[in-house]
Amino acid sequence: MEKPTASDGAELEETAGLVEDGELPQGAEGGNVEPRTLRKSSSSRKSFRLDYRLEEEVTKSSRDKYGRWTNPWPTWRFPSYSMLFRFLVLEKNHSNVPTSKEVLDSELPVMEPYFVQNPEALDSPAGMRVTWLGHATVLVEMEGVNILTDPIFSQRASPLQFMGPKRYRGPPCTVEQLPRIDAVLISHSHYDHLDAGSVASLNARFGGELRWFVPLGLMDWLAKMGCENVMELDWWEENCVPGHDNVTFVCTPSQHWSKRTALDDNRSLWSSWSVLGPNQRFFFAGDTGYCSSFQEIGRRFGPFDLAAIPIGAYQPRDVMQGQHVDPEEAVQIHQDLQAKWSVAIHWGTFALAYEYYLEPPVRLRESLEQKGLKPECFFTLHHGESRLIAAQDGDVFE
Repeated sequence: MEKPTASDGAELEETAGLVEDGELPQGAEGGNVEPRTLRKSSSSRKSFRLDYRLEEEVTKSSRDKYGRWTNPWPTWRFPSYSMLFRFLVLEKNHSNVPTSKEVLDSELPVMEPYFVQNPEALDSPAGMRVTWLGHATVLVEMEGVNILTDPIFSQRASPLQFMGPKRYRGPPCTVEQLPRIDAVLISHSHYDHLDAGSVASLNARFGGELRWFVPLGLMDWLAKMGCENVMELDWWEENCVPGHDNVTFVCTPSQHWSKRTALDDNRSLWSSWSVLGPNQRFFFAGDTGYCSSFQEIGRRFGPFDLAAIPIGAYQPRDVMQGQHVDPEEAVQIHQDLQAKWSVAIHWGTFALAYEYYLEPPVRLRESLEQKGLKPECFFTLHHGESRLIAAQDGDVFE
């Protein structure tokens, strides 16, 4: 695989000039950001592409006549007003999350991550290590790069921390307890995937040393939060982390939608992410319904050593099908990607839909069995738990 040269890396550091000299940007909540954000921003909308990947036709991102991003697949359907009314008012919620902490601790234990228990164990693993931090947040260590996905450490997925969906399983660590983070992958703008408090905390700790990868339309929001090192990419565009030019981050398609305010429906793009190293490959699905582009991603970039695929928030099906895969579709994505191993995300943290809160992993195991796949090839983790995937033979170790 052709890799970017040193001169390519220099070009990637050209700036977009989002922060003017002497202008004090405002934080998302209206307060001034730290003075260090006055340094020249290294954010960019530039990307590089590897020529051989352009030979195959793939699904490109598209907008409607109003400039809003759209899903170009026949599998996309947004619920009608009548469906939403039935879902919000008439439909029975079967999630039945216990109110007892003792029951939850037994069914869904929250473990202290290895890097909190033993900070000295932070040496780069021989293979790839994944730690589930709840919902769609995973820490992946691969090729000497530490990657964090859709970080949410707040108690609520909401613009207000006194209302909105609340965690029933708390985060297993704080931002301050995390190891070094080199890259953050953001899939879209919904509050359970782009959390202002977590972004602010990560930026306060790591500043310009942390590179943010976001789909089109989110760079300006990150800049207002004071983030200096943001790469905003379209589907199939690529970039890297400075000092790690051998690891390529590719913005890849997903089937979803975006919204943070009453008026910004689908003004920013949504995506999955493919991370390609010389020895290991990782896929992050983000939040998605099932579509044919996962086959395209698998053909272009597979096989993947590890994929993080959502399995929860799928009932009632007529409301959720376009935007959230169910466990059976998650297994299909695992196969489309040619993933050697997959870890389940987007379950067991927030009650965002109406299936029983422990149903997703049960249906996942049943689907794997029906398809003749080994149950360990698509695994679940406790909150805070890690798995190590060996470098040579792909074995997974506890």
